[in-house]
Amino acid sequence: MQGRATAKYIRITPRKVRLVVDAIRGKSVKEAEDLLRFLARGASAPVGKVLGSAKANAVNNFNLLEDRLVVAEAFVDAGPTLKRMMPRARGRGDIIKKRTSHITIVVAEGETAPAGRRGRRGQ
Repeated sequence: MQGRATAKYIRITPRKVRLVVDAIRGKSVKEAEDLLRFLARGASAPVGKVLGSAKANAVNNFNLLEDRLVVAEAFVDAGPTLKRMMPRARGRGDIIKKRTSHITIVVAEGETAPAGRRGRRGQ
């Protein structure tokens, strides 16, 4: 059993959010919360909210032990892109792409992953 939480349409680019999510993947929930609290990234606040929601779902819905929870999966998908126009010289216009993200975090009971193998890319 595992607790899962998703935040959709977050107004931060997926590339920036992936930097934060890659840092917490495979860690214990307590360690991940501490890391997010002191990480100097704008995406750490929404990722922290999703992690807290996944933890609460695991504890309240599946009666998992909070001390043994580990970030089993954490990934970021691209949401819809908002396209805006920026006026440029000689009557032209450039498109400004305002990207959005969908953040998904899954927590489960278990041991933390070894340092060398974390997430999809580390395999």
